Amino acid sequence: MPLLDPKTWQPHPLRGGAHTVTEPATGEDLGTLDLADGDDVTAAAEAAQAAQRAWAATPHFERAAVLRRAGDLFTEHADELREWLVRESGSVPGKAGFELHVAAQECYEAAALASRPTGQVLPSEAPRLSYTRRVPVGVTGVIAPFNAPLILSIRSVAPALALGNAVLLKPDPRTAVCGGLALGAVFAAAGLPEGLLHVLPGGAAAGQALVADPRVPVISFTGSTAAGRAVGEAAGRHLKRAHLELGGNSALVVLADADLDAVISTAAWGSFFHQGQICMTTGRHLVHASLYDAYVERLAAKADSLAVGDPHRDPVHLGPLIDSGQLAKVHGLVEASTASGARLAAGGSHVGLCYRPTVLADVCDDTPAYREEVFGPVAPVRAFRTEDEAAALAAASPYGLSLGIVTRDTARGLALADGIPTGIAHINDQTVNDEAVAPFGGIAASGTGARFGGEANVEAFTELRWTTVRGDAATYPF
Repeated sequence: MPLLDPKTWQPHPLRGGAHTVTEPATGEDLGTLDLADGDDVTAAAEAAQAAQRAWAATPHFERAAVLRRAGDLFTEHADELREWLVRESGSVPGKAGFELHVAAQECYEAAALASRPTGQVLPSEAPRLSYTRRVPVGVTGVIAPFNAPLILSIRSVAPALALGNAVLLKPDPRTAVCGGLALGAVFAAAGLPEGLLHVLPGGAAAGQALVADPRVPVISFTGSTAAGRAVGEAAGRHLKRAHLELGGNSALVVLADADLDAVISTAAWGSFFHQGQICMTTGRHLVHASLYDAYVERLAAKADSLAVGDPHRDPVHLGPLIDSGQLAKVHGLVEASTASGARLAAGGSHVGLCYRPTVLADVCDDTPAYREEVFGPVAPVRAFRTEDEAAALAAASPYGLSLGIVTRDTARGLALADGIPTGIAHINDQTVNDEAVAPFGGIAASGTGARFGGEANVEAFTELRWTTVRGDAATYPF
């Protein structure tokens, strides 16, 4: 029996109007769902707050069992959920399979959080027991984007639930099924009690209501830097925490001793995986001058060899961009870059929403596709002559998410990485990596630090409470 049936996939009606689920590769309608408005968010926050108290008091092994069962369900229903990821988000099957693998792992890792030691015994000047304890924040708001919809929802939903919280999840309407309704169906089937997970697909009004609601003290937001600034500002006005994972323009630095036969596959994956629609995408290729010409030639040949099309019906390497607005942005940046002097070495064209993997050579500081986050399959390549120059170029960005360095000398790579401020660094790998056990996040315009994964989840979704206990009531000189 399928998890997702358009007739029943929303157990409670929402009042924000109907939305048609569309396949970007073909424009085909895949179903209809309700969007949430501000009143829906308010009602969900009230219900979540009421349900959360009992959930927080539920024995840890019962919460863990729900999370483990959810992880199993992502595997058991992989074929169904993979098809939704392919058709609704434009993922190729391999990328959809990766999302499902990570979703299951996020649930299993979250299950282990439920029984973690939650505090410390402290020394005290007074005759008392003094200790700290991690307690749930209550209700967590999760705002997730379209590009890796399942991963970027579950990585906050699973640990927040495991640690005793209720969750309001607002997925992007463009991927509301695979990034929202799928999670609701999985957790319902896993035995999560009613009222603890509310899926609220909606636009800006729903997001604003979520950030403003006083019953939601923590917001977990993944999206663009511009939207993240607005969320952070609003959260600050309401004196609540906002964990922001934002955009990037990550650099891949290829040193003079790199093996070009090996590095081109790495470089192409970093820029073209999921059509470049990933915050960690390699947006700047910084290549030693001695390798530059051969690198551009080989990367362009690799780009030309990749198949682009409908990932549901054809064996392709790249699927479609998410919508026409994203297509216009990507193509506009490519055209503006060539107009400003960049050389188009490969790509630069599209059929429908399917954009050819593109290589731009001879770029400089002012090249639009080098300077800005493209969020499309575009690889700008620039030469450097010294490692100091490479470090300066890599660091010369408002973003600070991920970094890749390719060299035969790993110690040299680590030393170079120390001079480039980013939240993530990979030696002899490209910039797109993610694991459920690893803390994930960027700095500067890429966000507020490593807030997801591993130990970071405990800090993100709990409050630290100090408690003291005396044997008798304390007395004071009053």
